[in-house]
Amino acid sequence: MRVLPFTDRFFMLHLVTHPDYDIPLAEGHRFPASKFTRLISHLESAGVLSEFTQVNPTPASVAAVSSIHDPDYVTSISNGTIASDALRVLGFEWSEALARRSFLAPNGTLMTAKLALEHGLACHAAGGTHHAHYGHGAGFCVFNDIAFAAVNLLDEPDINRVLILDCDVHQGDGTARMLTHEERAVTVSLHCARNYPARKAISDFDVELDSGLDNDGYLAILGDTLSKLANIMRPDIVIYDAGVDVHIDDRLGYLNITDDGLRARDDMVLKHFLSQDIPVATVIGGGYDKDEAALMNRHAHIFKASVDAYARYCC
Repeated sequence: MRVLPFTDRFFMLHLVTHPDYDIPLAEGHRFPASKFTRLISHLESAGVLSEFTQVNPTPASVAAVSSIHDPDYVTSISNGTIASDALRVLGFEWSEALARRSFLAPNGTLMTAKLALEHGLACHAAGGTHHAHYGHGAGFCVFNDIAFAAVNLLDEPDINRVLILDCDVHQGDGTARMLTHEERAVTVSLHCARNYPARKAISDFDVELDSGLDNDGYLAILGDTLSKLANIMRPDIVIYDAGVDVHIDDRLGYLNITDDGLRARDDMVLKHFLSQDIPVATVIGGGYDKDEAALMNRHAHIFKASVDAYARYCC
């Protein structure tokens, strides 16, 4: 796939989603399992959805996912033979719905990335399952969609460098470990130091944040990180994990970032890369709140920011 400058592209802003992203979970489960369809409804009611062309992924095959994950683990998710202790680490009970979602989402992120290469920017209304490791899932992450997309993109003849910018509040430990030997995939994680996972991985660039960090401090660190990256590399594409669990009211966060801070973060990231003609694929990452309306509003920031940035930098 030849990467074209933005001025040579036919532009269309895409949103990748699927109605089967939701999964049935027990009442009171910490993972907001119905947030994916709720997010689409929220974007529609906010008048944002009409700015996108919606597309649905097909499930990745067992063989395709086994190219980056342990084939035995992949098969155990496919047929429901995964052990109970592995499910405890994962944080879910197995179901056919969980299995279907797990094979859909990696292809969703890969589709998003390919659309970004074609059109400059594309958004996935899911993704960011960065705690999934080669041989097991963890932290509500079954398969690692980010690593899956990166490895498959690097099989394209004109893709030589993929940058993964992970701004979820939790370190992308699974992504870092799965891609540690792939020099063409650069992992960058800005995360709260005193948060899950307890045992951190080693990303190419780890930026550890103090608990209670506010908007100004966070944006200053992000800006400095982007400047340093610009001095040492120019990626062919960026996969941006726009996790909203950095928010001050998130159940699992520990940072003091407000809605204004979230929007400013997303604006900064998109402006930095799109103004340089570097395509960006976004995924929503984590977010945890009993107030689902508030959570949907936080996740909506990246889509609103994308609409504005697309009009400014890609058209």
